[in-house]
Amino acid sequence: MRKTIAAIAMMVLAACDSSGDGNNILAEANASGNAAGAAVQNEVGESGATPLQKDQALALMKQRHENYEKIGDAMKGIGRELKAESPDLAEVRSGAAVIAGLAPQVPGWFPAGTGQDVGKTDALDEIWMKPEDFAAKAKAFRESATAFNTAAQGSDLASIRAAHANLGKSCKTCHDLYREKE
Repeated sequence: MRKTIAAIAMMVLAACDSSGDGNNILAEANASGNAAGAAVQNEVGESGATPLQKDQALALMKQRHENYEKIGDAMKGIGRELKAESPDLAEVRSGAAVIAGLAPQVPGWFPAGTGQDVGKTDALDEIWMKPEDFAAKAKAFRESATAFNTAAQGSDLASIRAAHANLGKSCKTCHDLYREKE
């Protein structure tokens, strides 16, 4: 069963990879200095479905949490600026770049064996039970993050705010189904 889930996770990762190169997520993890995540991805990718060791899973889960904290902090800063009468567009652009840079990595943060049965996480088991739907939502998040980043490069506040609202909707769509309620 675990091998089947791991194989499905690898297919989802390959399907979500916009470059068509199944090693893109691993390369991004290495480029961002995510050694723990890269090592876990490398082991899963090379083994073809070997379950993660607990210490590897916990390291990836920690990195996943830290990356989501970065996204959350960026969203909060952007939201604060966009509510201001005269938003600091440099701050908005910086946050948009952080989110757009992390969004393509999301599918790689959820290999089999990194759920609640291993350690503390808000990720629900439905992520691994509905991999195609999760992959579709991760893709929508990536696309809305890219669109928001593009809008943030301009100076049309209405367009920036609209793209930010769409990004928030893509976050909520995934959180509603795949994140434990607080």
